[in-house]
Amino acid sequence: MTDDLLDLATSVVGQARPGEGVEVYATRGTDTEVRAYEGEVESLTSADSSGVGIRVLVDGAGGEGSRVGFAWAGSLDPTVVAATLADARDNARFATPDPDVVLAQPDGVAATEIDLWDDGVASTPMEKKVALAIELERATRAADPRVRQVSSADYSDSRVEVALATTTGISSSRRRTNAFLSVDAIAGEGAESQTGTGFSVGRGPGELVPDEAMDDAVERATRMLGATKARSARCTVVFDQRVVSTLLSVVASALSGEAVVKGRSFFAGRVGETVAAGGVTLVDDPTDARAYGAASHDGEGLACRRNVLIADGVLRMFVFDTVSARRAGTVSTGSAVRGGFAGTPSAGCRALVLTPGSKGLDEVLASVGDGFYVQSVTGVHSGVNPVSGDFSVGAEGLMIRGGVLAEPVREVTVASTLQRMLQSVVEIGGDLRWLPGVAAGQTLAIADMALSGD
Repeated sequence: MTDDLLDLATSVVGQARPGEGVEVYATRGTDTEVRAYEGEVESLTSADSSGVGIRVLVDGAGGEGSRVGFAWAGSLDPTVVAATLADARDNARFATPDPDVVLAQPDGVAATEIDLWDDGVASTPMEKKVALAIELERATRAADPRVRQVSSADYSDSRVEVALATTTGISSSRRRTNAFLSVDAIAGEGAESQTGTGFSVGRGPGELVPDEAMDDAVERATRMLGATKARSARCTVVFDQRVVSTLLSVVASALSGEAVVKGRSFFAGRVGETVAAGGVTLVDDPTDARAYGAASHDGEGLACRRNVLIADGVLRMFVFDTVSARRAGTVSTGSAVRGGFAGTPSAGCRALVLTPGSKGLDEVLASVGDGFYVQSVTGVHSGVNPVSGDFSVGAEGLMIRGGVLAEPVREVTVASTLQRMLQSVVEIGGDLRWLPGVAAGQTLAIADMALSGD
C-alpha cells in the first residue's frame, strides 16, 4: 500500500542537485472519532490527511559544515511537492552551517518485520463504530447505581502510512493502525461526585474490549467516593499502571541523547554508574509489536532496534538520532522520532518498558503492608523536572493498610526526586500493560516518598 508513497519520495530525491543532500518524508492517513452522549451521536468526524516534509542540505563555505533547509506541505500533489522542494532549497541559504547536521546513512542493521496493520479499521462499517460508542455509554450508565452521568464515551481509530527516501541511500516504508475506546463515568453520593476514566486499545476494533473500559471507569470513580485528605507522612507509594506509563515518559525525555548533549538531563555524564535499584532494567524496544509506539523504521529511515538503557540498575546508554549522535561522538541507535511531515527528526524513545517482576497488584500491596496507592496524578508537566530530577505532583488514590486498599484520599501531593525514586524501587509488578504513548505501564512500588496532605 505504501509503494506509491515510496515512489513519490524516491522521485523527489532523484531531483537532487550536485553536492546537495535531500531527505523526503511522505505520509498519509485517516482518523475517525465518534462521541456518544445520552444515547445519541454527539459528534462524528472522519478525516483524511497527507503531506510531505523535505530537508535539503548544502555544503557550507570553508568546510564549516552543512546548511539545512526544511519545508513541508499538507498535500502530495506533484506541483505542491515541487514547490516544497524549492522552498526547502531556499531556506537552506539562510541557515547557519553546522558540521554535525548530516542525513542518516545506512548502517547495516536489518529491519524487523512486524505487522502493525489491521484491515478491520478500514473495513468495519461506520455504523458499527458508532454502535460501540453508544453501547459503551449505555452499559457504563447501567453498571452501578452510583453512576450519575457519563460525560463522554468515545470510539476512535487511525491509519497511517509513511515512506522515506534520502540521497544517502535510505529507502523505507511502514504503516500502522490503532483503535481506541474510552469512557468518563461520574459517580456520586449525596452532594459528592467523583470521575473515573477507562479505556481499551488495540490495533483494530476487533481487539477492543468495551467491558474493560467500562469496569475501569466505574471502579475508578466509585472507589474515590468519600475521599479526604491524608495526614502528611513518609511512606511507600504504589503507582498505578497508567501513572507508571506517565512517569516513564518523563524518564524517557532524560534518556534522549539530544537532551544529554544539551545538558538537559539528570542522567548526563552517568553512563556506567548505578542509577537505579538492582532489579531495574529499562528497555526501549520498538520492534515489540505489542507496543503502540512500535515501528520497523525510525524517523530517519534506519531500522528500529532493541536498546537496553538501564541494566540491573546501571545506566548503559542513551537513545540517539544521527545529529545528536554526532554531537556526542557516537552513532545513531535508530531512535529518531518526528511528529509527522511538519516536523524534523529528534532523538526519543518509542516503546519503553521495565522488565516485569512476578507479582500482581494484590501481591505488591501485600508486600508493601502500609502506604499509599496512586491511581492518578496531576501537574506532571509543571511538577516534574527532567533536568534537575525534582518530582512533586498532585495525586489521588487510596491508602494501603495491612496490605490491602483502604480509604480513598484526594488533594494530596507526593514528592521526591527522580534520582531517589529510581534507587528506591522495591517492587516491579508483573501486570505489564501496553498503553498509548511511549511507555508501557505496570504496578510500581517506591519506598520513602513524601506524602503531603493535612
